[in-house]
Amino acid sequence: MPRATSTIRVNDNLILRPASLEHSSDLIEAFEETWPEVSWAMPWIIADVSFKQQIEEFIDETERKGRKGLLHHWIIIRPWDNAVLGLIGFDRITRSGKAVWNLGYWVRSSAQQHGIARMSVDAVLNWIGEIDKICIELKVDPNNTPGLSTVLRIVKKWSGKRYIEGDSAITISGIRTIHECYLVDIG
Repeated sequence: MPRATSTIRVNDNLILRPASLEHSSDLIEAFEETWPEVSWAMPWIIADVSFKQQIEEFIDETERKGRKGLLHHWIIIRPWDNAVLGLIGFDRITRSGKAVWNLGYWVRSSAQQHGIARMSVDAVLNWIGEIDKICIELKVDPNNTPGLSTVLRIVKKWSGKRYIEGDSAITISGIRTIHECYLVDIG
């Protein structure tokens, strides 16, 4: 049974709110702060199309599908000032043939190196595992050292594994790069 995306309180300093248009301008500001690195997390962004339009369409779609449990995306927020620190979510774009969900995340540059990705990932994996046992796919560009480090930490903590058969080429800013696949069983 699909589960609607709901708020997750990570701790007193971090909250994950379901993605909504309410946060779109703050999210766009955060993306612009971290461009072009954010394109690793969102390879579907097209450079020649209005960034604002693409983000608003993405948030609108994820908000609608989140209510139905078809996608799960959260805005990572610092609660005392409502600052948008990043985005984390599950979609159904998997290439392993084994996973039900693909997990992606991104933290704005000014908030990196504070454990925000680590804490947010742990929170959403716990959340999605509350309902059933499922397989989660993580993709990472092996040249993205911080991203690879985070994925390897997730795989170690959650007893995941490397899944070479799921490796695939992903185009980011017009450049095709082989992304490594990792799988984690949750629940």
